[in-house]
Amino acid sequence: MQQLTILELLQTKPSPIEINLSGWVRAFRSNRFIALNDGSTIKNMQCVVDFENLDEAILKKITVGAALKVTGILVESKGHGQTVEIQVSKVDILGEADPEEVKLTILSPKRHSLEKLREQAHLRIRTNTFSAIMRVRSKLSFAVHEYFQKNGFNYMHTPIITGSDAEGAGEMFRVSALDPKNPPLDENGNIDYKQDFFEKETNLTVSGQLEGETYAMGLGKIYTFGPTFRAENSNTSRHLAEFWMIEPEVAFLDLDGNMDLAEDFIKYVVDYALKNCKDDLEFLENRLLQEEKSKPQVERSDMALREKLTFIGENTFKRVSYTEAIDILRNCKPNKKKKFKYLINEWGADLQSEHERFLVEKHFKCPVILFDYPANIKAFYMRLNDDGKTVRAMDVLFPGIGEIVGGAQREERYDVLLQKMRDLEIDEEELWWYLDLRKFGTAVHSGFGLGFERLVQFVTGMGNIRDVIPYPRYPGSASF
Repeated sequence: MQQLTILELLQTKPSPIEINLSGWVRAFRSNRFIALNDGSTIKNMQCVVDFENLDEAILKKITVGAALKVTGILVESKGHGQTVEIQVSKVDILGEADPEEVKLTILSPKRHSLEKLREQAHLRIRTNTFSAIMRVRSKLSFAVHEYFQKNGFNYMHTPIITGSDAEGAGEMFRVSALDPKNPPLDENGNIDYKQDFFEKETNLTVSGQLEGETYAMGLGKIYTFGPTFRAENSNTSRHLAEFWMIEPEVAFLDLDGNMDLAEDFIKYVVDYALKNCKDDLEFLENRLLQEEKSKPQVERSDMALREKLTFIGENTFKRVSYTEAIDILRNCKPNKKKKFKYLINEWGADLQSEHERFLVEKHFKCPVILFDYPANIKAFYMRLNDDGKTVRAMDVLFPGIGEIVGGAQREERYDVLLQKMRDLEIDEEELWWYLDLRKFGTAVHSGFGLGFERLVQFVTGMGNIRDVIPYPRYPGSASF
């Protein structure tokens, strides 16, 4: 007997052949109509039981949240909202759900806040909102790999445990096997990491970029797609302590080519979602429209979700130098009227999310790529321009999010990189291998990093990044 998913059944014509369907009860009406969902689609399958001929003990166990297997035939539906339904001949209870306990969880029919859903993250995937988000996340993950594989990139697994700080910010999670209550000390009274597992101080990675560069200089084009960690105490809707990062690195590619790559990549994965997540995006769009009804008109989006995603694919990203952006921001109304939290007074300011979103949402009204940033606000590995004060960096800015991609042409010149590291007091001995790369066939190369959760957040329209990853990690929260 066939065991099919709801997604498959909705594309199947009615047939007298008996089938099996397993899923979880979303609703049970009039002792007759079971709304069953198996996670394959946002849509439920209506299963019609003959309650007069069904064991009363089984009927009592058909409750919201219970897992069932129904056997029956697929027939044309007489009701609204579905084309087919199952005429049930047999019901097997696979797992019961006590109605009284269900009332205390997010499985109960009443509407719950996103904050409440986070408290029961092990169950929130059973809700329409989170099943839709996570199916979109899955499709986007596939699209990431498909894009790079189609374009000749090699997938590289960079280390999770590392002795280097790629960002130079020092906000890293330490990895140690030493006894935290009684660690060995050296002659100066400091923790003696030579007695630790790796015989040196190690951390969870903040980026696979530096290692990715080494492989790009041998394989030509590589990408990483893995977990990264930041011990940054940012309790915001845009930050996570654990998140997934997409990082391509390409040999013989300059900044212009890097910007082309980022734009082409983003358009590809967004288009893939539009084509392959139609039902889920329709649901998420309607959810967003309902949510925005409670907001003042000025805070509502100019475009519906799918319209905004289509807009990304159909429009060229505006490319603007940092210097030009600073002039725009310095002279804009929010800055002159002191509406910005961080006022822009001079060249060299580190742009904040409010500035990035103004450029995208109010000024240019399209995605923006900023390039040629001041060297002193960017990382040491970015290529210094001939002016001696800017670097070949670029950020892609999106509506509703701000920065979604950060990248650069890497500094390939040994002497320039060495001097930058010394100026910033970066340990040359720790990164000897990174410097060494510049001694053996050095060449122009570039890459970027895209926080996957910010991409998922943009595509799903969710306002908080904690709602687009299965189990969010942020300050004060490592539950589940």
